[in-house]
Amino acid sequence: MSWEGVIRQYKKYLSVTKKTPVITLYEGNTPLLPATTLSREIHPDLDIYLKYEGMNPTGSFKDRGMTMAISKAVEAGAKAVMCASTGNTSASAAAYAARSGMKSFVLVPHNSIALGKLAQAAMHGAHILAIRGNFDDALKFVLQITEKYPVTLVNSLNPFRIEGQKSGAFEICDVLKKAPDYHAIPVGNAGNITAYWAGYLDYFNDKKISSLPKMIGFQAAGAAPIVLGKPVADPHTIATAIKIGNPASWKSAEQAAKDSHGLIDSVTDEEIIEAYQMLASLEGVFCEPASAASVAGVIKKAKAGYFQKGEKKTVVCILTGHGLKDPERAIDVSAKPIVIDANLEAIISQLGL
Repeated sequence: MSWEGVIRQYKKYLSVTKKTPVITLYEGNTPLLPATTLSREIHPDLDIYLKYEGMNPTGSFKDRGMTMAISKAVEAGAKAVMCASTGNTSASAAAYAARSGMKSFVLVPHNSIALGKLAQAAMHGAHILAIRGNFDDALKFVLQITEKYPVTLVNSLNPFRIEGQKSGAFEICDVLKKAPDYHAIPVGNAGNITAYWAGYLDYFNDKKISSLPKMIGFQAAGAAPIVLGKPVADPHTIATAIKIGNPASWKSAEQAAKDSHGLIDSVTDEEIIEAYQMLASLEGVFCEPASAASVAGVIKKAKAGYFQKGEKKTVVCILTGHGLKDPERAIDVSAKPIVIDANLEAIISQLGL
């Protein structure tokens, strides 16, 4: 059978009926790539896989939840949706709203959203307002507006978003024929770690898997409220997708880590950039910086002796978004083109041939 999106594929585990209109861009079914070179570099006993969510229709994992949120909004008769966003949610909400014929309203923090994501939301026709504040300020206003006016919230506080996002766990288990031993994931607003854990539990309770993974989540050090145990009023990190100081799904993320015997830790911007470059140069996978937090965390924990030696373990790292979401960052950390004359000898000389 051809792939027709996560709702039709996994409707057994979702809150949909025959009356639910399926608004889809055929999201999901993203690659689970074995990272053999990276595994050798990081730890001899780890089999690392990369769940490359950048291959979703709008280039991030948000599409998994948005197909559910928008489908249920249409079912409820909504005419408009709204979100606060550091970028990926706005791109996804705008695309799926356009697909459904609804209006979309977006609040983003001014000068804190990667250009690729802003371009997507704009192209899909979103009404975008950039506020002089951070994501947490934007979400506060969105909550007030969606409570008072006939506009549906499509941030991850919308439970249908979490439902759709848990489909990623189903796909991982379907490919591996089991659950991984460890599931590494970036943590920003914390909805995704919550969603994946819910997905693994669904499959475990349905006896499709016989074990559960340890959920290991990683925040950026400059935006690590869960690690610090208190909100961060002014978060700072180059990983804009997880630049959130007061996560909406904080408690459920902590619970997922606790129940799975996992952890939530932080990684520095330097560690994120190192992993970002390693993924591109060793595995040919270009993700956005925030995505690399999962791999940066695995590297950090491997160096600290967290993973036992002598016993093979499977680790799935979620790469939440495509590298073209933030092209400016890629250019900043990469070698610049060498400008030369249009001359064959000059070209050969530069190539060292």
